[in-house]
Amino acid sequence: MGALLLAAMLAACGAPNDSASSQPAQSPGASGFPVDVVSGATGSTDTITVDQRPEAIVSLSPTATESLFAIDAGAQVVAVDEQSNYPAEAPVTQLSGYTPNVEAILNYSPDLVITAMPDPDTVASLAAAGVPTLALPPASTLDEAYDQLARLGQATGNTDQAAALVADMKSRIEQAVSAAPDLSGVSYFHELDPTLYTVSSSSFIGEIYGLFGMKSIADAAPGGDAFPQLSEEFVVDANPDVILLADAQCCGVTPESVAQRPGWAEVRAVQQNQVFVLNADIVSRWGPRVVDFVESISSYASQLNLEHA
Repeated sequence: MGALLLAAMLAACGAPNDSASSQPAQSPGASGFPVDVVSGATGSTDTITVDQRPEAIVSLSPTATESLFAIDAGAQVVAVDEQSNYPAEAPVTQLSGYTPNVEAILNYSPDLVITAMPDPDTVASLAAAGVPTLALPPASTLDEAYDQLARLGQATGNTDQAAALVADMKSRIEQAVSAAPDLSGVSYFHELDPTLYTVSSSSFIGEIYGLFGMKSIADAAPGGDAFPQLSEEFVVDANPDVILLADAQCCGVTPESVAQRPGWAEVRAVQQNQVFVLNADIVSRWGPRVVDFVESISSYASQLNLEHA
């Protein structure tokens, strides 16, 4: 997959914020250090030790950045990568999560580094400098996303805040799904980029649609990949009920331009005006704003013509 798709899947700037250097109030979990935290995918046996409540966190992951601020750890963050464009108060820098520079990271004197794409050499170099790196790779399920929030709370001394956030997310997601009509049997095509990379129901994004009963047309594609690339003929023949565009911001794709593709005017989603634009940042991240993604699908669901589903 190309760099455009990788960016769409993993990340979707601003200026340093003076509040990042202020001393945060002690949280309920602040005294529970040192603490061992699982680093890596959920279920990993790798752990890092955080000796004391970190006060100089560097985040190299847009999802981790959003999550840190959502669990009230924002005041502990001194720098975030160039792709971390939310929230507005995040102290954005030129640091890269794709090609991390150890020297540049250490310039911020971090006591904890968080990344979605752990590079072994970078992790080893930071460890040699006495800085632990917490790896939180892309979640493949909602439960993994919740687990990562819990681990962030544990690593930062904000366990209660993380638990409260997860509870609120689950409640809002349940409400959004309950408010939507039954979409069982509704097929969709989720467009990641103009070369027709998409998601199957086995992906994290596919799980979100599955909450509503929707099925990806990519489930019938050969190979069984979570992120397959489809041909135009495949999409047209599959005739999805709904098309959702996650490439509007990056690539200028619109419902109108989709309708102009050869043969696509006959697709049910186009004929029924059921081509919707999604916020690429929200869709490509697995942090607290996944709730916004669920709520947007719930909103779109109320607009669907379900006669042919």
